[in-house]
Amino acid sequence: MSNLIVIAFPTEAKAEEVRQKLFAMQKEYLIELGDAVIAVKDAKGNVRLNQLINTTAAGAVGGAFWGSLIGLIFLMPLAGAALGAASGTLGGYLTDVGINDKFMKDTAAAIQPGTAALFVLVRKVTADKVLEGLQGEGGTVLKTSLDHTKEAALQAALAGVQAAVPSTPA
Repeated sequence: MSNLIVIAFPTEAKAEEVRQKLFAMQKEYLIELGDAVIAVKDAKGNVRLNQLINTTAAGAVGGAFWGSLIGLIFLMPLAGAALGAASGTLGGYLTDVGINDKFMKDTAAAIQPGTAALFVLVRKVTADKVLEGLQGEGGTVLKTSLDHTKEAALQAALAGVQAAVPSTPA
């Protein structure tokens, strides 16, 4: 079962730094991420999502490739590429992978302008080592699907306070 964690940071740079730390931990098999998105609220109150995968661009590239291939069969590769890219772009735009975009924008609306929120979907985690790696990073836990003790341990680690993490059987 996956857990959703939302942490607010004072800057987008700090949120990106923590996201990169999580990616490094993932390479060491300490954590398995389903998604990691940074939401930034600008001075006007608009929320922008910095996602890992741009589904619109990926759809356009894939659509152009397949459209060109099919267009070659009918001797109209340029028309096929254009039609394929257009349909791929639309399909990519309508595709939502990982954490729901509307949920992230609604949640990020609560943060202060100029700040950022890191949305992390965690599939598996070695809690004690990940908490140790996040020790003193700062940030405030906004929402989580963790139980209260694990949420408190996460907040304590972000604040740089040593907290006992209860061991639970996997």
